[in-house]
Amino acid sequence: MADMAIKVEKLVKRFGEIVAVNELSFDVRRGEICALLGGNGAGKTTTISMLLGLLIPSTGKIEILGADMLRDRYRVLSIINFSSPYVDLPKRLTSRENLMVYSRLYGIRNPKERVAGLAKDLDIDRLLDRPLGELSSGQKTRVSLAKSLLNEPDLLLLDEPTASLDPETADWVRTYLKNFQQDRGATILLASHNMSEVERLCDDVVMMKEGSIVDRASPADLLTKYGRANLEDVFLDIARGRQNAEDSEVGITA
Repeated sequence: MADMAIKVEKLVKRFGEIVAVNELSFDVRRGEICALLGGNGAGKTTTISMLLGLLIPSTGKIEILGADMLRDRYRVLSIINFSSPYVDLPKRLTSRENLMVYSRLYGIRNPKERVAGLAKDLDIDRLLDRPLGELSSGQKTRVSLAKSLLNEPDLLLLDEPTASLDPETADWVRTYLKNFQQDRGATILLASHNMSEVERLCDDVVMMKEGSIVDRASPADLLTKYGRANLEDVFLDIARGRQNAEDSEVGITA
């Protein structure tokens, strides 16, 4: 479907006897921000890794921007990008060297200007000539985010995009990402444990548990369905096996 940025059908990933992702099917429309939510071990990071082609699915189908990622992923690699605290950039290189290397890999025109512009936008100017291995976790997160924006991707995949950031910087990054998405009409798929972040940014939420989808709706519709005031309580309801507002009330009074 032309209006879908991501289309996943019956995706399975096994690691030996462990089924990390089980018959996962979902899609994300172009221009939307969608969240994958779930506890540790729900399969969020594994799913994003398969979408990127970093992991090969055991079975299933993935289409990204119209390309079959199992057969033709090189057709769209130049217009997607990602950031994750679990994927390190080379630690011995400076931040500038890292960003310049990736700029050349992505075929960026005027890479020095692009790196300088993003460094200013993300307030990492003073970090550019320091080896990445010397930076704090929050500083590395901002450099990784700059890397993910170098090619102004049509699809941005983010795993915990504000991990290790202080509240003020995290708030600023959310605003920056929202503006980037709106200005470019980009699609963003993010995995996050920050429920207020998801409520603020996302059009759609895919709730995962033990490798499967257990619910999906807009943040507002999930709040209505479960009779909750915030997504954190919805998340806890789903983790505890409650399916709707009636079940949630039973849990409260039990």
